[in-house]
Amino acid sequence: MDYVPLGRTGLKVSRLFLGCGNFGGVGSAAAFFGKGESQEEADRLMDIAYDMGINVFDTANAYGGGRSESMVGAWLAQRGSAVRDQVLLCTKVFNRMGEGPNDWGLSRRHIQQQVEGSLRRLGVEAIDMYMIHDVDETTPMEETLKVLDDLVRQGKIRYIGASNVPAWLTAKSLWISDKYGLARFEWIQNFYNLIERGDEREMLPLCLDQGLGYTPFGPLCGGFLTGAYRPDTPYPSGTRMTERPEPYRRYENDTVWKGLERFSAMAETRGCTPAALAMAWLAQHPHVTAPVIGPARPEHFDAVLSGLEITLDDNEKAALNALFPPV
Repeated sequence: MDYVPLGRTGLKVSRLFLGCGNFGGVGSAAAFFGKGESQEEADRLMDIAYDMGINVFDTANAYGGGRSESMVGAWLAQRGSAVRDQVLLCTKVFNRMGEGPNDWGLSRRHIQQQVEGSLRRLGVEAIDMYMIHDVDETTPMEETLKVLDDLVRQGKIRYIGASNVPAWLTAKSLWISDKYGLARFEWIQNFYNLIERGDEREMLPLCLDQGLGYTPFGPLCGGFLTGAYRPDTPYPSGTRMTERPEPYRRYENDTVWKGLERFSAMAETRGCTPAALAMAWLAQHPHVTAPVIGPARPEHFDAVLSGLEITLDDNEKAALNALFPPV
């Protein structure tokens, strides 16, 4: 495993992050709390990732209603300090954690409460990487950045980042941090893959200009880039399109289906799986620090490892880019 700096920081992160969003649920969706991977299954995935050299475990306070963080914390407690000292924990704040009007968002009150809850569930004294999980239009960015800066100074969090944010708000946040001398967002984590490439218009140039890391999630686009889906065939049970299809409905169109047909043919010609080819494209992207992978079973690591072994030349990259032009 290779390790690279996270943006302009001195923190060294593996070229892959382990996404723990399905531990004890399916992301932050309350309807799926208690589902997803069990503690035993999650332990196995974390063992494999750690043995591969992955040193960033990516979770969130709302994943599984707190179950994901608790599972990661339980695994760390079992493995002991030698392992804990090597693992970087990344968690997030924004999504609803209760029924009250202040139980979500990026206010000072909510962030201070949720940091304490995350520290308790993870069983640590400090969170290495702490992210806002979405945009809170009801809270000024100044308030959010000031409380995050306070937490950095208190030693409860070490680095801050942002997820699911647009480029304009990222630029505004950097200006606020510079104006007031606050900790700034050092990396961005948005949905990005061979199909979904909207960040190429503004976000990736901004990250390059400002020295921000970029750790995209959803490298296989919810299964569309694995070859699992066909336009005229029922989707396989247990996939994203049968469990939580809403975020991916926009890809059910002729342009994507035709691109996927050509993509599968390119993978077959190369002698690899579509998933491995998709991972190779993302891992070799010059502006990507580290993709966040979310394997549900041990065999899902096979595509990741295969993708890391593929080397794409400029002509192959251009051909892949042409399949799904950024909108």
